[in-house]
Amino acid sequence: MNRKPLGRSSITVAPLAFGGNVFGWSADESTSFALLDAFVDAGFDLVDTADSYSHWVPGNRGGESESILGRWFRRSGKRDRVTLATKVGKWAQRPGLAPANIRLAVEESLQRLQTDVIDLYQAHADDPAVPLADSLGAFARLIEQGKVRVIGASNYSADRLAEALDTSERLGLPRYESLQPEYNLCDRAGFETALEPLVRAREVGVIGYYSLASGYLSGKYRSAGDVGKSAARAGAIGRYLNPRGMRILQALDDIAATHRATPAQVALAWLMARPSVTAPIASATSVAQLQELLLAARLSLSAPDLQQLDAASAE
Repeated sequence: MNRKPLGRSSITVAPLAFGGNVFGWSADESTSFALLDAFVDAGFDLVDTADSYSHWVPGNRGGESESILGRWFRRSGKRDRVTLATKVGKWAQRPGLAPANIRLAVEESLQRLQTDVIDLYQAHADDPAVPLADSLGAFARLIEQGKVRVIGASNYSADRLAEALDTSERLGLPRYESLQPEYNLCDRAGFETALEPLVRAREVGVIGYYSLASGYLSGKYRSAGDVGKSAARAGAIGRYLNPRGMRILQALDDIAATHRATPAQVALAWLMARPSVTAPIASATSVAQLQELLLAARLSLSAPDLQQLDAASAE
């Protein structure tokens, strides 16, 4: 399995990441443990979570995903086989990127995760109220203390990411080695227009989220009736039910049939073939579903396949 560098850092990762937003939400603790075992035992390593996950679930307050992951580390003994990524800045309990908040948040995440170091610590969202130099300086101290190895950014605009990279270079501070944007076959322009040229020029890794467009690219939702079966996904998927969305599904179907694959595998393989992408993030709620998605890393799309997908998804 080809591993890719995370930006200019010394960290390399397998080409598909697991999204820990499901831990404590659509995957209970025992299921989460089984998913993590299957993911790591198949040779993959990058697990992405956040301090805020999964606060949106009734009865949760946030921190549940990290806590489940920490208990799995303790039970499995597989911490050294995981590239651990988490985030700070969007949780109501620890909002923003002020240095004091970062210092408190990292200690609480380390405690929940039952580990001494976070491999990739990400700013979950830009915080324009805090000077970039202040936030980057706080991250630098965490790296100096050995609590964090590398830092990354999530949901940054191209202008702000460029400004952050320039600030790091000017002040001799650690830089964001990765970006986490929304990116998939349906949602292309937001990343490709300005962010993709920037990350390629500045050698920033990309671990995009919503890789399957909230499940739409699995091919399970092809009509309003299909979407109606999942109240949780109705709002997110309904916007893809248009002629362009149908063209994308048809292309996925055609190519999947050629490769004896599934539409989801083809959609992930397209992302993995993008030169700018380090590892797309995908989530699963059963081991069988996860095993299907992991096969995408073995799927090699031809140049005509990629051209067909590009044409079908052109905006």
